[in-house]
Amino acid sequence: MELLRLDHFAGCLNQSFRAALNDGDIEFVLVEAQPLPASMPGAARDPFSLVFRNGSPLLFPQQIYRMSHERIGAFDIFLVPIARDREGFLYQAVFN
Repeated sequence: MELLRLDHFAGCLNQSFRAALNDGDIEFVLVEAQPLPASMPGAARDPFSLVFRNGSPLLFPQQIYRMSHERIGAFDIFLVPIARDREGFLYQAVFN
């Protein structure tokens, strides 16, 4: 698979992504896709951040998840829980 970039995700805001867990799949919704300041000239990609929401009352641990999306396909992503709001927990992935 090619290197993931912000433009892969920019058209997927408010869409569902499925993450594989031992007990089955869980749904994450992409709620934010933002560029980050460039860190190194000539890098393979520009850095960016993604924020996903999961509506489960359970907090999922910081770890690598096997995630899939109907347009993007399957990929591994390291998610870190960053906040909780009325709709669930928020998880961030940073690509640099």
